[in-house]
Amino acid sequence: MKGIASIALGTLAIAAAPMWAQAQAPAPPGSPSKPQRLSDERTLSRWAYANDRVHARRKPDSGSKAVGRLRYETEDGYPEIYLALRSAFDSKGAEWVLIRLPMRPNGTVGWVPRSALDKFHAVRTFLDIDRKRLRATLYRNGKKVFSAPVGVGKSSTPTPPGNFWIRERLRNLGGGGIYGPLAFGTADYSVLSDWPGGGVIGIHGTNQPGLVPGRPSHGCIRMHNSDIVHLDKLMSVGTPLRVR
Repeated sequence: MKGIASIALGTLAIAAAPMWAQAQAPAPPGSPSKPQRLSDERTLSRWAYANDRVHARRKPDSGSKAVGRLRYETEDGYPEIYLALRSAFDSKGAEWVLIRLPMRPNGTVGWVPRSALDKFHAVRTFLDIDRKRLRATLYRNGKKVFSAPVGVGKSSTPTPPGNFWIRERLRNLGGGGIYGPLAFGTADYSVLSDWPGGGVIGIHGTNQPGLVPGRPSHGCIRMHNSDIVHLDKLMSVGTPLRVR
């Protein structure tokens, strides 16, 4: 678990996708298309594995400045996934996808060729972490289906806010250790940039339940073991995450 700070760590079919989720036709040659939304990061979101280790670009153009690069695995060796935000066709008729990138600085996005990503998977869940109320809330199709207290980062090592997603699920952790029975790896990176593996923020159980709710961690999000087990039954990888 080297990639998780302190630590720090389903796919659903779409019965009737909203209009913004429908595939768009390629633009006529010489005429770039207007970007179309793929995910609203609340009620319907799409993610994909990487097909190729290409550079992500600032604009949907192969000549645009690189802002990052795709990879096949997370810091913990699990298949890396990318949250897809928008799609567009360039002036040559090639399709591009705007994705969130798991890297520093948090919140980095970039455009990659559609061919660099595998097929899209869809989720209708959304996880909200409220650092003020010390509460985690999971929504499905916009309706609350789960809520539990959490422990977050202390003032010197806060849990960074922003829009992220669940990248991996780590199971079989023994149940009695400091991480509890399981953990979720997120795309949120802690202020501890020198942490082994990069300081990935995780959501995990705990062997110190008395510290939840509270602000005891190096950035990770702690939950009671019974709550993390319940959440595991409701939330899949690819679920958008908001930390506020």
